Amino acid sequence: MKFMRIGAPGAEEAVVEIDGRVYAVGAALNGAFLAEGGVERVAAAASAGELPEVSIDDARVGAPLERPGKIVCIGLNYRDHADETGAAYPDEPVVFMKDPSTVVGPYDEVLVPRRSTKTDWEVELGVVIGRTARYLDAPADAAAHIAGYVLSHDVSEREFQLERGGQWDKGKSCETFNPLGPWFVPAAEVGDPGSLRLRLWVNGTLMQDGTTANMIFGIDHVVWYLSQFMVLNPGDVINTGTPAGVALGHADPKPYLKEGDVVELEIDGLGRARQVMVQA
Repeated sequence: MKFMRIGAPGAEEAVVEIDGRVYAVGAALNGAFLAEGGVERVAAAASAGELPEVSIDDARVGAPLERPGKIVCIGLNYRDHADETGAAYPDEPVVFMKDPSTVVGPYDEVLVPRRSTKTDWEVELGVVIGRTARYLDAPADAAAHIAGYVLSHDVSEREFQLERGGQWDKGKSCETFNPLGPWFVPAAEVGDPGSLRLRLWVNGTLMQDGTTANMIFGIDHVVWYLSQFMVLNPGDVINTGTPAGVALGHADPKPYLKEGDVVELEIDGLGRARQVMVQA
């Protein structure tokens, strides 16, 4: 079961793909849908033959969820990525926020910011919260609060992030800097999220090829940890970090993104996305 949103920006409609057939969901894919058992209702309705079948040929694919209340990101969470950037492994998760308005569809254009010379790529596993999580007692409690997973592209501007002082957020929150999707996949259908392969190509060249098994802090630990400092609400997204292979980790001259570059990325079971870089 894979949930998608199809249509023009701001007018997307929810659909679900089950066994190769696509059905109209008839509800918004948002936090309320997840919190109120929407996934289970759709599964039951599909099994009973109550959902109308639809065609999505040639339709634009939007982000699979409506704009989240917040996007929380974990930095330096892959051992090989920390190694390539020369950073020590953190003792606790490195946390920063990303503006939810950065979310766009998986095949939409991504804008290189004005005056940017260091726009970078990061393929990431996105965790979608399904139940309110606050002050969880232990990492073992986290799974019950996770609705599912998405393919997330945490685009970054390294000068803005690392050389301009202050917080990382301004290098992470530029317009269009978080393509999401194509699918939202419920947790029960993903298998082991701690052993998923992530890949990213730039202009056809494989740049990132890693696995979530290389995370320093696993998914359950991250959700538990964050719940000690903030309330995680249904529909919130957590970007859990990126493996080695980003432009920042290359020798000079670093191959940062520019207008006309094409980025393709995928995670096992979560689909494949493609974005063309365009100058803002």
